Amino acid sequence: THGDPDHPLRIANLEIPCYVLEDGRRVIVRNGLLSAMGMSEGTAAAKATGDRLARFIATKGIQESVSPELAKVINQPIRFGRAGGASQFYGYEATVLADLCSAVLDARDHSRLNYQQQHIADRCDLLVRALSKVGIIALVDEATGYQYSRARDALAEILEKFIGEELRRWVKTFPDEFYRLLFKLRGLTYSQFTTKRPIIIGKLTNDIVYERLAPEVLIELQKRNPKLPSGRRRHKHFQWLTEDIGHPRLQEHLYAVIALMRAAPTWDAFYRSLQRALPKHTEQLTLIDIPIEDE
Repeated sequence: THGDPDHPLRIANLEIPCYVLEDGRRVIVRNGLLSAMGMSEGTAAAKATGDRLARFIATKGIQESVSPELAKVINQPIRFGRAGGASQFYGYEATVLADLCSAVLDARDHSRLNYQQQHIADRCDLLVRALSKVGIIALVDEATGYQYSRARDALAEILEKFIGEELRRWVKTFPDEFYRLLFKLRGLTYSQFTTKRPIIIGKLTNDIVYERLAPEVLIELQKRNPKLPSGRRRHKHFQWLTEDIGHPRLQEHLYAVIALMRAAPTWDAFYRSLQRALPKHTEQLTLIDIPIEDE
C-alpha cells in the first residue's frame, strides 16, 4: 500500500486520506469520503446498526438513484492496511466519490431528498464540478508530459482554490428574517427547519427582490438558471450575481426590504412602501456573471 497520512487529498478545509493499493486500486478512506460529502458519522447507537454510508444509500430518497453496482461497492468496502502498520482502514475506490455524488444529484433533481439532505446535495454539486475541472487539467498534463514536472501538490492546490471560491457562493445570502417577516405579512406559518417554500413565496421573492435590482435581471437569471423537469432549479438565482456589483446590490436591497417589513403592520402597507421606496428600475445595470463553463 502506498500513501502518506501526512499528505492526504486536500479539498478546501477537508483532508481525505488516500492510498494506492498493491494491485493499483486508488482508494479513499471511508471517514474522509463522509467528510467530503458533508455527512456525519452519526451517534454511537447509529454506528452500531451498520455503516453510515450504507444506511444513507438505503434511505427512501436516495435508493432509487443508486445503481446495483454502486450499492454493492458501498456495502462491501475495501479493508486494507499500510505496509508495516497495525492499523486497518475501510475505504472505497476513489471513483465511488463521483458516482455517489451523481446519485445524490439525481435524487435531488427528482425532488426525492428531504430538507436534512439538501446540504449533502449542495456539497455533491460542488464536488462534481470541482473534480471535472481538475480532471481535464490532469488529462492535459498527461498528454503533454507535464505531469512529470509539475509540483507534487499542484492539482490539490487547484482543487482547493476552486472549491474555496465556490464555497463562498453558498454562504447564506437571504437572511432567515427575510422569510420570517414575509411569511408573517402573508399570514403563513414559517419554519426554519425546512427549505421547502410555498410557490407563492418564490413569486413574491421575484417581485420584491430580483425584479427591482435592475431591468431584465430576473429574465436573464431565468434563462441562465432554467427549471429542471422536477420544477426545481439547479442553482440559487443569487449564485449567478457578480461579486463586485450584483451581490453588494442584492445585500443592500435585502436590508432595505427587511426594514420596510419590520415597520409595516400589514402586507398592503408594506407593498405600498416598497413601491415608493424601491420601485422597479428602468436604467441598465450589469449584475450577472457570464459563465465560462457549462454548469
